[in-house]
Amino acid sequence: MLKHLHNGARITVQMPPNIEGHWVSTSCEVRPGPEFITRSYKFYQNNTFKAYQFYYGDNHCTTPTYTLVVRGKLRLRQASWIIRGGTEADYQVFRTQLVCHSEAMAKDMSQRLNHSCRGVVSRDGAWEPNVSYDLWNEEMGCDCSKDLNFAMHELQLMRVEKQYLHHNLDHLVEELFLGDIHTEPAQRMYYRPSSYQAALQNAKNHDQTCIACRIIFRSDEHHPPILPPKADMTIGLHGQWVSQRCEVRPEVLFLTRHFVFHEHNHTWEGHYFHYSDPVCKHPTFSIYAKGRYSRGVHSTKVMGGTEFVFKVNHMRVTPMDLPTTSLLNVFSGNECGAEGSWQVGMEQDVTHTNGCVALGIRLPHTEYELFRMEQDARGRYLLYNGQRPSDGSSPDRPEKRATSYQTPLVQCSSSSQSSEGDGKEKHSDARPSGGSGSSHSSRLDTICALTVLTLLLYFS
Repeated sequence: MLKHLHNGARITVQMPPNIEGHWVSTSCEVRPGPEFITRSYKFYQNNTFKAYQFYYGDNHCTTPTYTLVVRGKLRLRQASWIIRGGTEADYQVFRTQLVCHSEAMAKDMSQRLNHSCRGVVSRDGAWEPNVSYDLWNEEMGCDCSKDLNFAMHELQLMRVEKQYLHHNLDHLVEELFLGDIHTEPAQRMYYRPSSYQAALQNAKNHDQTCIACRIIFRSDEHHPPILPPKADMTIGLHGQWVSQRCEVRPEVLFLTRHFVFHEHNHTWEGHYFHYSDPVCKHPTFSIYAKGRYSRGVHSTKVMGGTEFVFKVNHMRVTPMDLPTTSLLNVFSGNECGAEGSWQVGMEQDVTHTNGCVALGIRLPHTEYELFRMEQDARGRYLLYNGQRPSDGSSPDRPEKRATSYQTPLVQCSSSSQSSEGDGKEKHSDARPSGGSGSSHSSRLDTICALTVLTLLLYFS
């Protein structure tokens, strides 16, 4: 059992996880593509499962287009050798059904699938809306769900966290993290997860402020969830933003992030704290980067997204354990700081060596980013930036710009420290992050301050 803290709550991680029950999305999710989706998964005591995937035509999940209903069997295996804190599993699909929610979508799907999977559509004509059609069952000769680029490989990796709010055993929130979806849709069928998607919450033990949870819990393939409509928020890149939890990346990376944006001169600073464990207790190295960013432009590819270009022109690295320090000292010449000079806990500027080859970072560096912002039920502002490519590369060309998002950062409601980006004292943020009053705002300030302080103490 792993234990750690998250936003003042006590977290326990079940190993192996108990996934029996009904788990639902907490919001409209964005998958690579992009695809807009909500999920409702039921796992039964006999190891079978029934999964609903509801797809939409908009980024707020108000316009359902079609639903996939997947039935199968799941077998938990062992703790993952690759992703610490995760559990590996095998699954088998017995049946996959499709229900379209409009005549236009039913016609489109029947034409699309009959072209690539002949015989799935009867000679009687096109499919009808709100009728279930088999894409796969054990008696069919082919699996037509593949033509939708569909797979349930997310069930191959999982992690369950129990969160006791305010250290109160009666205020329990259970979260189920399933494997990530490859950022290249064409690779989705062949990819074994190495990170996680946004968490599902247990319908019995979910955050009581989660309106989407209650709506999705009551839904099925003939009554898809329709989430409350809301307007897209204008991106405001200013102030300080921090990770809400220990984050997981492909290529077995655990980290936390702390960003500072200076809107008046379009400069930014980023602190990336890397760890060797899934609860971010054992630091390996940190990176401090700074540079400039462009003005935001509304994305024409990802509804609700805003595109930016970020440039990195300055970087410092701090090794925090012996293996990382030894690795950095292996590189000779001007490949990563001064040759053979690295020491545990000692920061070094690597700008003059054009980055650090050992960490796969070259300077100057440009990344093509995707952002969106929203406000949660507690009034906190959340900032989502683009999901990193699953192959471990960076979005250094426009065509590699993300079409989905990472775990969101939370905005600290005020900031009063000077920054390297402008040398000026930062004023209190005019937009409070905790919309439910001063007490909530002060709690958020405390959380942000403690988060930043903890990160700095770890790496000082």
